[in-house]
Amino acid sequence: MLQDLPHPNPLPASGTKASTQHWTLTRDAEGLAWLTFDKQGATTNTLSKAALAQFNAALDALDANPPKGLVIRSGKAGGFIAGADVDEFGEIHDAAGVRDVLHRGWDTFERLARARYPTLALVRGYCLGGGLELALACRYRVVVDEPSTRLGLPEVMLGIVPGWGGIKRLPRLAGAPAALDMMLTGKTIDARRAKRLGIADECVAPRIMDNTARGVLLAAPASRTLPFPLSLTQWGLVRRFIAQSARKRVAQRARREHYPAPYVILDLWERFDGDPFAPPPGDPASIETLFATPTTLNLIRVFHLQERLKSLGKVDAPQVARVHVVGGGTMGGDIAAWCALRGLAVTLQDQDAARLAPAMKRAAALFKERLKDPRRIRDALDRLIPDVAGAGIRHADVVIEAIFENVEAKRALFADVEARARPDALLATNTSSIPLEDIATALATPARLIGLHFFNPVARMMLVEVVAGRDSDPALVARGAAFVRAIDKLPLPVRSAPGFLVNRVLAPYLMTAMRCVDEGIAPEAVDEAAVAFGMPMGPIELADTVGLDICMAVGRMLGGAEQPPKALAQHVEAGELGKKSGKGFYTWVGGRAQKATAPSVPPGLGRRLVDPLVAEAESALAAGIVSDADLVDAGAIFGAGFAPFRGGPLHFAHAKA
Repeated sequence: MLQDLPHPNPLPASGTKASTQHWTLTRDAEGLAWLTFDKQGATTNTLSKAALAQFNAALDALDANPPKGLVIRSGKAGGFIAGADVDEFGEIHDAAGVRDVLHRGWDTFERLARARYPTLALVRGYCLGGGLELALACRYRVVVDEPSTRLGLPEVMLGIVPGWGGIKRLPRLAGAPAALDMMLTGKTIDARRAKRLGIADECVAPRIMDNTARGVLLAAPASRTLPFPLSLTQWGLVRRFIAQSARKRVAQRARREHYPAPYVILDLWERFDGDPFAPPPGDPASIETLFATPTTLNLIRVFHLQERLKSLGKVDAPQVARVHVVGGGTMGGDIAAWCALRGLAVTLQDQDAARLAPAMKRAAALFKERLKDPRRIRDALDRLIPDVAGAGIRHADVVIEAIFENVEAKRALFADVEARARPDALLATNTSSIPLEDIATALATPARLIGLHFFNPVARMMLVEVVAGRDSDPALVARGAAFVRAIDKLPLPVRSAPGFLVNRVLAPYLMTAMRCVDEGIAPEAVDEAAVAFGMPMGPIELADTVGLDICMAVGRMLGGAEQPPKALAQHVEAGELGKKSGKGFYTWVGGRAQKATAPSVPPGLGRRLVDPLVAEAESALAAGIVSDADLVDAGAIFGAGFAPFRGGPLHFAHAKA
């Protein structure tokens, strides 16, 4: 593994280099060492066992002949380091294996932090998990001011913790409030925020990043210390108060029995200063206890499911620059806004300007929330163009229909679009209930039509069902998946059938919940049973959020001759459609359901609610709606909100069998 960099090896002379499989070490005329990470055979840098061993070999060489300073940078165009190699987690079979993995990174970064020479991480692009922990162990950090630069510790999303020093070092740099927010939510921050928080010493443009790194190391300024108010967050009593407050906030989102990782992060920070080896065996904060829960393995499974969905969009396809969306309602307007947010030129069509105004207002709010920078907000608004006449159709690479669910209206629209669109344009419908075959009859070339089924709210729901009709050209379906990935969504290929996958498995779950209300069980009790099972939101609140009229339509489409739940029919007849009308099963105030205290939950209610969803997932697999069980689980988790820590409905059913 280290043929070109034996152990130990003196640092090469100026202008020369020494390489291993993954790292290249050079020295410049000013005596600075530059260590470049470019993981062989991978598009992304991850810290595998081999990569860390070779990094330690490089540190051996540097210790033998110390430089004036060390810059650690990436040789990948896309980013710095994405974290540990998650694939190697499958090799962990016992507590000793857990400790081996922890020591591998912890010991390496402790060594880096003790280096006799100044060290600097030059971060461009993603810097996540173990990658950020490596950067935190350096004396300095320079980040590149580009939209792609994102820093974070997302381990909690995998059911694990930042065990390579992140829990210890991040609060010392940014203060406990900001650091805990990052670690407990897995949220990432951009380069400018990293500088404001004190995580980065400098935030610079790409053209001067190397010179800045060189200048910082040669100047060797004193390491940054926390301002006095934030330094108080490191004191014992203050630390205890912050941890208690954070636990209460976490408990509002996740129960410890379902998601123990955020609680372990707080325990490690409060009681052990972030040292994962300090808790004794059996302590709730011990890493061995954490890895012993099924949650960790299941959330790692969910990570792999997400990567699988991403891979389905990695196909050779023409680049999309222009999108035209027909329908300025909630779905159409929000699809258009998302595409503009992701850098595409978008024209949005509806019958008149008044119908487009609410969509433009929502788009402006989205851009403000996500982009922060006034210039980027302005640029995004410039990319979203109201287009009552539909002039953008003839220029669009992708045309998405998102009008109301009426097959005749959709047929008429697509007949017009096909006549005006470029011959190579991708034509897609956002229908949630109408088979593509029924719409495609209006086209001279039915093979051109595919489905791109987004979910509400578009900005938060990452899944998009890429629907293949009976006559859809497979190459165009693949183009649709590539487009979905290009706008940073997760494509799920599905076959055209009533409800596709997500609505098909969700409908019996929602209908069962509403029939429980018909039986006299309080909506709050129904929701509590589902949340106790692990669902992020109860089915009654979810139905109100989706819209009871939509639930009624989908229920009729999928339920055949079965009568809808009485309570649902009564609410719809009264015009009480849920959140959008201000009243449904719940009264909604300020976007929140007003719930009474949940009464006692009948025994077994959680499984009664979930079992129909699991059964329908099995039926969908048998019917070939998607190609395999993993994709069923992925669709249920990312589209229907099935409890992620259970690994998906089919995985859950198999584990319980």
